[in-house]
Amino acid sequence: MSQPIKISKAGSQPGSVKWDQLIKQAIEVRENAYAPYSHYKVGAALQTTNGTVYTGCNVENASYSPSNCAERTAIFKAVSEGDRDFEVIAVVTIDGGTPCGLCRQVMREFAPNLTVIIGDVDGNYRVFSLPDLLPHSFGPENLEMAGGSE
Repeated sequence: MSQPIKISKAGSQPGSVKWDQLIKQAIEVRENAYAPYSHYKVGAALQTTNGTVYTGCNVENASYSPSNCAERTAIFKAVSEGDRDFEVIAVVTIDGGTPCGLCRQVMREFAPNLTVIIGDVDGNYRVFSLPDLLPHSFGPENLEMAGGSE
């Protein structure tokens, strides 16, 4: 696995939204998280290739399984609005925790080479490519090779 690009508060990337702005949006939406069980609030800001940004936060449930992570909330919002071409996602936690495996797999479904910015509530962040976070991944092309359909 390659090393993340280490950037603190002032980084940016070509595109319509700077990375530090995405981090700010993820920090803000994190406050909407419903996390009465884990108390681990997460915010996400997903930028599409056309520059639209969708935000999401985690929503927990007492039986745990129906809980939804911030990253998937943002992705599902985008998909429900007809956007499926993703460029970058910023994910913010109290301590810069990385996305869970399920979220990584959902990211992979739509954007195999997605840029993933992982930040903390102080605005510090690291930047990864999704292949670094989910090496040797499984995707739609695997099903096509097996004779499956879309």
